[in-house]
Amino acid sequence: MAAQLFAAIDVGSFKLELGIYEITAKNGLRQIDHLRHVIALGKNTYSTGKISYELIDEMCRILEEFMTVMKSYQISDYRAYATTAMRLAKNSQIILEQIRVRTGISVKVLSNSEQRLLTYKAIAMKESEFQKIIQKGTAIADVSFGSMQISLFDKDSLVSTQNLPLGVMAIGGILSKIPADSRMQRAIVEEIVDKELGTYKKMYLKDRDMKNRGIKNLIAIGELILYLARDEVDYVASYRGKNGSPAGSDSQETRLGTTDRISASDFMAYADRLCQMSQDQIEERFGVNAGYATLLMPAAIIFRKVVEMTGAEMIWIPGIRMCDGIASEYAQNIKKLNFAHSFDEDIPIAARNMAKRYRCGGSHAQCVEKLALQLFDVMKKNHGLGSRERLLLQIAAILHGCGKFISTRNTGTSAYNIIMATEIIGLSHEERKLVANVVRFYGAEFDYADEDTRVAKLTALLRMANALDRSHKQKTENCRMSVKNGELVVTAAYDGDISLELFAVMLCGDFFEEIFGIKPVLKRKRRG
Repeated sequence: MAAQLFAAIDVGSFKLELGIYEITAKNGLRQIDHLRHVIALGKNTYSTGKISYELIDEMCRILEEFMTVMKSYQISDYRAYATTAMRLAKNSQIILEQIRVRTGISVKVLSNSEQRLLTYKAIAMKESEFQKIIQKGTAIADVSFGSMQISLFDKDSLVSTQNLPLGVMAIGGILSKIPADSRMQRAIVEEIVDKELGTYKKMYLKDRDMKNRGIKNLIAIGELILYLARDEVDYVASYRGKNGSPAGSDSQETRLGTTDRISASDFMAYADRLCQMSQDQIEERFGVNAGYATLLMPAAIIFRKVVEMTGAEMIWIPGIRMCDGIASEYAQNIKKLNFAHSFDEDIPIAARNMAKRYRCGGSHAQCVEKLALQLFDVMKKNHGLGSRERLLLQIAAILHGCGKFISTRNTGTSAYNIIMATEIIGLSHEERKLVANVVRFYGAEFDYADEDTRVAKLTALLRMANALDRSHKQKTENCRMSVKNGELVVTAAYDGDISLELFAVMLCGDFFEEIFGIKPVLKRKRRG
């Protein structure tokens, strides 16, 4: 079969990138061309809230050049995604329309969780290394221009992910307003980073057994770590040469582009050295302009502080870019690439950890989750929903009680606010909003103004699942379900009293029948 060509476009906070990829069933994904143009979209967004006309004009001009390159490769399929700078810009919709009209390129603005998932899929392309590393406690630190994401893996599963306001461009903007020498600027950055990481540590690391379940590995990603890593290799090789080891030797710990591994101690020493440099020295050392040079010092401090916080012993720098993630997801969708790691399975695991934090897990939540999925499967012909909606129902069932952590009277609104304020990696903003609405309406009056019929269907299923365990005693956990003659028949094997469940099913039965045209009936299995 002939190779398929695909183009990935990243409209980032500090640059525009185009990646041209060759995709084959035999060899998977291979980048064959790459173009990059530095443009500080984020600087406008963070300072004024909008992207200026001058930058819009420059952006459209570069994207027109990208389109010319794509046509030269005769590429028919592409994906163009924008991230933080466009996401935060007040005039983003106007910009996207100008791009479409002037260049013919349709750009989609990603939510933060969608953006991070793509970067993780790019890492997973290097599956042998990735799968090996995440068997032990591993943190992924994604330091970008707009923000920072920290995600924790434990025994092959993504257990939590959190976005922090530690984008290097935002920090650089603060420094530009402070008349201080380089030493004082370093101190300011360290205090900013310490504050944010200190809060994160209290919330997400305090319950970890650091001796047995500690973080052994750190996966460092983002544009700036690529610059730091290339220079760090030369620094470590030179340092070891002066101390008895052959400088320039092919050490597995330091040869970027082979294993891309760096010991934590080597990186800490390098970061300390970089932070002693003046801006002029950084510009000369890295061959970058003044604007870019101001970002490298904050990036080095952030990564150094993450190493200190986690106690990681090894840093792996996979050297991936956003375009790699865009291409890998496309290749996966067309069945030309399979990941050994299942990111879909990470989503309910992360939701359960979230439920644990808000004390809404336990046997009742597990039972409602099981019953909700059982209802979804038996009602498949009646609701017409797919596997993605099944996953969203599962997440809603896991989190349906989280609002009680804040209020026992207004649980629906509280749950909605919790879910909307919490990143769930792998879910888009719209999917997270759908889950939040289902959880809000499962115990409150339904708002028929919601135009997404999926909300009504999943709410009806979640209400019924909760009703079937109204006593929180799992009396119907091992029930049988069937749909026949216009009825959903649920047959409980429980020998005791199920009066409370019968009453609960009756109460939510009208809404269920209104949505599906099916009447729910709860029965107890006949004895002998």
